[in-house]
Amino acid sequence: MAIVGTILQEVIKKKKVNLEKRQLDFDLQEKTLWQLLQKAKNTEFGIDHHFSNILHSTDFIQEFRHNVPVCDYENLFKEYWHRLLEGEPNVTWPGKVRFFGLTSGTSNDASKRVPLTRDMIRCIRRVGIRQLLSLAELELPPYFYEKSVLMLGGSTTLVKMEKYFEGDLSGIMASRLPFWFDRFYKPGVIAREKDWNIKIDKIVKKASQWDIGGISGVPAWVQILLERIIEYYHVNTIHDIWPNFRVYTHGGVNFTPYKKSFEKLMGREMFYLETYLASEGFLAYQRKKDHPMQLVLDNGIFFEFIPFNARNFKSDGTLVPDPEVRLLDQVTEDEDYAILLSTCAGAWRYLLGDTIRFTSVKDFEIVITGRTKHFLSLCGEHLSVDNMTRAISEISESMNIDIHEFTVAGIPYKKLFAHKWYIGTDQPADPGQLKILLDKTLCRLNDDYAVERKAALRDILVEILPSRAFYDWMKIKGKEGGQHKFPRVITGLYNEWDEFVQRYK
Repeated sequence: MAIVGTILQEVIKKKKVNLEKRQLDFDLQEKTLWQLLQKAKNTEFGIDHHFSNILHSTDFIQEFRHNVPVCDYENLFKEYWHRLLEGEPNVTWPGKVRFFGLTSGTSNDASKRVPLTRDMIRCIRRVGIRQLLSLAELELPPYFYEKSVLMLGGSTTLVKMEKYFEGDLSGIMASRLPFWFDRFYKPGVIAREKDWNIKIDKIVKKASQWDIGGISGVPAWVQILLERIIEYYHVNTIHDIWPNFRVYTHGGVNFTPYKKSFEKLMGREMFYLETYLASEGFLAYQRKKDHPMQLVLDNGIFFEFIPFNARNFKSDGTLVPDPEVRLLDQVTEDEDYAILLSTCAGAWRYLLGDTIRFTSVKDFEIVITGRTKHFLSLCGEHLSVDNMTRAISEISESMNIDIHEFTVAGIPYKKLFAHKWYIGTDQPADPGQLKILLDKTLCRLNDDYAVERKAALRDILVEILPSRAFYDWMKIKGKEGGQHKFPRVITGLYNEWDEFVQRYK
């Protein structure tokens, strides 16, 4: 009998009930902003932007928005954050910053250094525990709570700079897990390994010695690991090695294109839970089965939202001056928003770069729809990552093929424009049929795209590549493993990428 597991299960259920008794409303956000301003009022940023006066205002939220401009990473780093790297204290948050998370980014982007304060690390841990409590919703058997959790992230060996440490957020958090979690945590010391392929080899060889109940990690890299384990041990499914594996927690990208491939690796029913953990903070997680993620309203992050439309963003995804900004109690459902964050890591009205959509304003439930700079609008087609992902998922089902990765570029074509698609699959597929289905599906999903296909968007071009082409590219760009993912829209490196993939034809 799983005595320890039974006890843990009961504790989790009780704590979950207590957590659900808390009323979720905008008042939690008001309180969060007040606490942030109060704590940061004597920092240089707080003095420069009159936090003390804001706190004495009758409408402190409106005064905060009036005094603090919307900013992006480049502006905040140039004006304030670069001094944190020199060990200067009390710049945008009290005290010194010892840890900097390297943003996962994509193979298009250079990594950015985002401060991880002690307060933010505590907040991330707190939400992680809340997510653990949400497992009670799944009605898992008691023995599940005695199984190990495999966290497939970046290296826990951090890079020591002169005045600070830097690394993947997943590596930083794994290196600072609470002591009581040690008995459950895998891959243990293997997580220190910096070379992704060596790390995978070591995990594969140890896999049969572990009893894994849950896994967390970016879908592409977890899928590669599971395939390697199945191949190494000559088994049919991952459950032949890990029979108690029941929960996979994913984030960073839309899971829909990967789900079909994942299910082929499984031997029993799985629970897939989504999480929204960015280098800037833990924004949301899936609390209930078959529900979208829910924003975390009371844990060191104050949210604002910019409607993601042509009035607020230029065609290249950059923000216009003085955009429309809404508070949480002003958003509507079924409209895309770019997110602004003010946090206990010293980010203030910071443009995160992700876009989300509210599926339930009442319950603060959201889905991630893309990135502000990862969409296509060469001639007014306004094609979002959400459109692309849904189309690829439908085509995968219709043609009965697994599409592991994809990316698309907007290019000049016959004096007008075209979209060039690169589709990653390891199964035979007819490019002509795929092109026709893709075009028809996108026309159905997006009216603007349908209009422009009769005008300036002259054609779509499709190249089918083996999945390894995408992963090989990530490797040469130093973005292999961890939290890294391939961009759904490839822009600045298009010519280099197009030349690179010719070797796979």
